[in-house]
Amino acid sequence: MGMSAGDERAASPRDEEWPEAEKAEKLARGAALKWASGVFYRPEKLEGLGHYRRRETQRNNSIQSRLKSTVQSYLEGVSAGLEQLRSAAQEVQGVCQDLGAARWALLDSADHFQGLQQMRKLMEEHVQLASVVQVLPQIFSVHEVFSHILQLLHGQHLLEAHVELMMVEQLRDDILSQLHLRGLSGAQTTVLSYFSGLQDLNESLAKQLWDIVGSSLRLVREDPVLFVTAVRIIEREEKIDDALLLEATFLPPGRPKGWRQKFYQVLQDTITGGRFHAPRLDAEGPGLAKHLAALQKDIVSELHVVKDLMVQCVPAHYNILSVCTATYHQALSSHLQEILREDLDKQGLFLLLEWALRVYHSPEMMGHPDLLPEVDVSALDPLMSSELVDQTERRYVMKVKASVVEWMQRTLEVEFKEWFREEEPETDHEGFFQSALPAIVMQMLNENIQVASLITNSLQQKIYNMALEELEAFLGRLREALVQCGKEHQQDRAVPKYYISHLLAVLNNNLALSNSVSSLHPDTACREVPGSLQAALDRMQKKATQLLLEELLLDLQLLLAETELLVANQYLRALLQRKMVCKSREERGQLCHRLLQDATQLRELFCGLGLDRGQQSLEAVFALRELICLKDPALLSLEVLGFITKYPDVSDEHISTLLDIRGDVSKEVRHVVLEMMAQHPQALPEGYRPIFSTILVPVPELPFCLRKGKCA
Repeated sequence: MGMSAGDERAASPRDEEWPEAEKAEKLARGAALKWASGVFYRPEKLEGLGHYRRRETQRNNSIQSRLKSTVQSYLEGVSAGLEQLRSAAQEVQGVCQDLGAARWALLDSADHFQGLQQMRKLMEEHVQLASVVQVLPQIFSVHEVFSHILQLLHGQHLLEAHVELMMVEQLRDDILSQLHLRGLSGAQTTVLSYFSGLQDLNESLAKQLWDIVGSSLRLVREDPVLFVTAVRIIEREEKIDDALLLEATFLPPGRPKGWRQKFYQVLQDTITGGRFHAPRLDAEGPGLAKHLAALQKDIVSELHVVKDLMVQCVPAHYNILSVCTATYHQALSSHLQEILREDLDKQGLFLLLEWALRVYHSPEMMGHPDLLPEVDVSALDPLMSSELVDQTERRYVMKVKASVVEWMQRTLEVEFKEWFREEEPETDHEGFFQSALPAIVMQMLNENIQVASLITNSLQQKIYNMALEELEAFLGRLREALVQCGKEHQQDRAVPKYYISHLLAVLNNNLALSNSVSSLHPDTACREVPGSLQAALDRMQKKATQLLLEELLLDLQLLLAETELLVANQYLRALLQRKMVCKSREERGQLCHRLLQDATQLRELFCGLGLDRGQQSLEAVFALRELICLKDPALLSLEVLGFITKYPDVSDEHISTLLDIRGDVSKEVRHVVLEMMAQHPQALPEGYRPIFSTILVPVPELPFCLRKGKCA
């Protein structure tokens, strides 16, 4: 039974193993079909079909030949590789057999190896003994070398002494290292005891080195060789320390010495030793300025020496200039804190703040042109921390405050005494009363604020706030003093003599202070007066104005009383000196009405001006009117007695004139009244204001009689 070509391809094992081949074959057939349809779409093209068939057959044969050649070469390589693998497997099997034989041979020779181990130990001991024999002369001469090293040290031949000292140390360390490797600790103790002199020599050498380092600032100027020698020895020891620490197998006793670190420590102790432990007297009062000036001079001078000379005598990695700069800086910082523990006055605190915050960084000290740019303290911590600066500023403000309070109190006492002087206060160019108080107070406060501005803005602001507070308190005390002065003046109006003038001066002073307060502010753009201070100024102004008005009102009352007395006196004078006689009761009634009208009008006038009725002298007019209006003349003696009791300065002439004005008094009544007055003389009481004593009445005219006629 036959199968089609498609079935054969479907059943082909190659297609089952390589599905991509089927896909490629389909693509190839499709491409060939497309190409054939494009070439043979015309009938005349079919004539060349045989030609195309032969060409494609040749091409397929060529491709198949190349494929067969390539596959053949691959197959030959695979065969060669398999042959090599077979040969290698045989060789590995032979090596395994040889190794097994060698293992059995080694196991058979184990007893012989123990004998070789003993031989190795004997050989090591022989090598050690040979080494010991070689160093025996050196070991026996150790004490002799110690003596020689000591002589070299006494002669300050430090380099030579250090070389021999290193050789002895190397010998000791080698022996100790060998003993350490073998765990012979007892033998190490013996060796250390034998080389015990090394410790004393090391200490002696170190003492000389540290003495040299301690005098380094002087030696680099006078004899730098000795200082350089010390530095070279220190560097040798530092290299030995580094090598031993790097090996990390055995560290000999006394190692690491750390002499470089000791060098820094001794140098720092030298810098901070005597200079920054000044006596207590030098850190107080006027001595502080001298002490700080000496520090400034010495530090700048010594940094010059370090920068110009010492830097050349030590390795660059020492950073000796930076180390010295930092040491001076830290020592100064600690020294200033130590000084601040004392109870400094305000001058001392100011000097310390100015020196630490201004002078220290100025061209006169750490910013000196000869030190820059190598010396730079800007990278270090502040000489005084911000907390310490703030604390010191507050202490300074408290000291200044105490001084200001004391000064203001003295100024107030002087001002208070000035009020009671027998002189008027000073006047300005315009003639207004004033005193020196505003100028003194403002100058004192302004000077303190300006001085504080030389330090920091924060200190200036603190002093400004303190100044305003104390000025406010001063105004309160000034107001109290003014009240006290007013009380004393109320007790005795003659004291002070120029009370009103001084009150005007106080008002002008208060106005001057109010106009000057804004000038105290550090910021010229901000001239606002604080509310509490303005309130104190207003209270002071109100109190002075109140006292002035009270005094003026009292003076006005006195003037008004004098005026009223004068008016009453003139009215009575006009009444008594006028030749007036009432001829009838109607005329007396008209006169009484007129007196009542005039007296009432005048009394209301003066009451309206503020004069109390009890202080008015016009009451005498009302009393006199009662005498005139009395209807029964027989009662005049009693009325006159009451009148003269109330007005004791009235005279017989005044009463007689008054009786004449009535016009109805008989001679008998007149005689009784005058007799009664003679029997009851009146004395002027203390404080009585005379009314009638200044009024002169005309003497009664006596009738002129002729000899030949009768008197009328």
